[in-house]
Amino acid sequence: MLKKGSKVNSILTGSCPKCQNENMYLDKNPYHLAKLLKMQDNCSHCGLKYQIEPSFFYGAMYVSYGVNVALGVVVFLITYLLIKLNLKESFAAIIASLLLFYPLVLRLSRNIYINMFISYDPSTSK
Repeated sequence: MLKKGSKVNSILTGSCPKCQNENMYLDKNPYHLAKLLKMQDNCSHCGLKYQIEPSFFYGAMYVSYGVNVALGVVVFLITYLLIKLNLKESFAAIIASLLLFYPLVLRLSRNIYINMFISYDPSTSK
């Protein structure tokens, strides 16, 4: 359903931000923790080098912080205001959700970060 060529498609699927024809990760499942951050070196379709510079993805830590804060706020609003749990239970739910979604947030942060610098090029997707 995601439209090829959109940044949202590349971010949510983990596909190459330039051609969106190949997954950037060696293993598509983020819950295979041993391979969580293992990426292809280059896109086999368009040749894009994923690690643009040494330590490129350190910047994704800042994105990860923002995503985790947003996740924590959403979980708090749901558990405290909608479900009416007390503060300790809501805090426990936040911790549990952060642990549960850790692999997804890590990959999502990398996907968002690389898409901040590289845009889709339709000429490379053929």
